[in-house]
Amino acid sequence: MSTIHPTAAQGFSSGAALYQQTRPSYPLQIVSWLRSELELTSQSQVIDLAAGTGKFTQYLKQVTPHIVAVEPVTEMQQQLKAAYPDVTTLTAYSDQIPLESAQYDAVLAAQAFHWFANHETLAEVHRLLKPHGHFGLVWNQRDTSVPWVKAIADILLPLENNTPRYHSGEWKKAFQNQSWFKLGSEQHFIHLHHGTVEQVVSKRLLSTSFIAMMPAEQQQQLKQQFEQVVFDYLGKRPDDEIDFPYLTYAYDFIKI
Repeated sequence: MSTIHPTAAQGFSSGAALYQQTRPSYPLQIVSWLRSELELTSQSQVIDLAAGTGKFTQYLKQVTPHIVAVEPVTEMQQQLKAAYPDVTTLTAYSDQIPLESAQYDAVLAAQAFHWFANHETLAEVHRLLKPHGHFGLVWNQRDTSVPWVKAIADILLPLENNTPRYHSGEWKKAFQNQSWFKLGSEQHFIHLHHGTVEQVVSKRLLSTSFIAMMPAEQQQQLKQQFEQVVFDYLGKRPDDEIDFPYLTYAYDFIKI
């Protein structure tokens, strides 16, 4: 494989700065999850796979300083290096990571595994992990049980086309017919992204891969649509503050 999905390559290279500025963080419970479920300590050796701009790296840093951040998109890695210059970074693909075998306690992929959910990746992560090591997968997902969030999701859905997404469930197929990993646990957390409507709703949605690669005029039209939805449901304007509701899904897969 050793390639990047073209939507990810184009969208994340052109939208790296916006991604860093507008994407939500993760719930504070994630740090406890890393310690309890993934059994990480200050001595643990960890890989942050497809680390992007370092949105999840900050939580790993609260547990251990021994982190290698792997990210193939140059523009994303530049954002990460600027935010966390002390973290070791590596340009590599998920199925070909030039690190020693069986040296790592955990590999984490936050908001990313759906892009490279295949047996080649699982085999490579299995190779890197120590016996009984952990492969942690984390995603923030919009809470579409909230009516205005569902209205925005309905705008996004026809734009996705064949773009890999967590909510499609396709990523789970990678764990079928394989003997590298077993599911240890699955947990859900409630998470709120607070800021102005423009920051946490419209601009955040513009950082979505398949939108970030669109022409600027089309992006601006979508921005206005998103802001109109919020105004219609909540009466809030772009400069008003809002909480965007998310559900955070965390999976712990254990090396067999």
